[in-house]
Amino acid sequence: MRTSLHGSNCGDSCCLRVENLSVQIGNDVILKDASLHVHCGEMVALIGPNGAGKSTFLKAVLGQQEHGGIIVFSAPGQRGKKPKIGYVPQSPQFDPGDPVTVADLFVCCMSKRPAFLGASKAMKQKILECLDRVHGVDLIDKRVGALSGGELQRVLLALALEPIPNILILDEPLSGVDVEGMSTLMDMLDEIRNTYDLSILMTTHDFSMLEKYADQVALINRGITALGTPEQVLSSPAFEQAFSRKGGAL
Repeated sequence: MRTSLHGSNCGDSCCLRVENLSVQIGNDVILKDASLHVHCGEMVALIGPNGAGKSTFLKAVLGQQEHGGIIVFSAPGQRGKKPKIGYVPQSPQFDPGDPVTVADLFVCCMSKRPAFLGASKAMKQKILECLDRVHGVDLIDKRVGALSGGELQRVLLALALEPIPNILILDEPLSGVDVEGMSTLMDMLDEIRNTYDLSILMTTHDFSMLEKYADQVALINRGITALGTPEQVLSSPAFEQAFSRKGGAL
């Protein structure tokens, strides 16, 4: 676990502040009075049973979900400006037989140039620079549908880091990644937040990585029922209740 370069008293100058976040869809209360403060440079993990509201929390932060409460992001030099947010969605599916390459995907996402024309020389150099951030230069010509789970996460992460965001949001980045790949991916995320001093907010069902990498863990179960260090949350009564046979399941 890394100590934030800014300490824990960044005030409103460099953080994501969520206060009393509530989401109701029809008569179903998805989240109620959830509050969380993510300091600049921190890695914060959201955990909880299936259907507990983790992805809804992320969608609210991303502006994709109507909600009550307050969500404020501020960073040095960003006053009055929208924050730069990088987002990696949960387990997108690609046809294994699709001929689209990683380079084609970048062209589609970063340029108005039709992908079938291929990447220009300048665009190819830009793609290589993006992939180099995630140690994935060798993936540029691979078909997207043929990537392993870990390789696909690298590619999606490289896209989310262009331009370098203030906060990086990942929905279940370890899903579909083998055990060795999980460790590699988490090491990479740790390297990225150290290199670019950005915040990371992620959901996960894998608790084995929390103590080593997470600064804070928030247990979500229709609200934030436990918040603190990995050790504090994983040993809390709220965690035991959420993941007991009656309380919930992974």
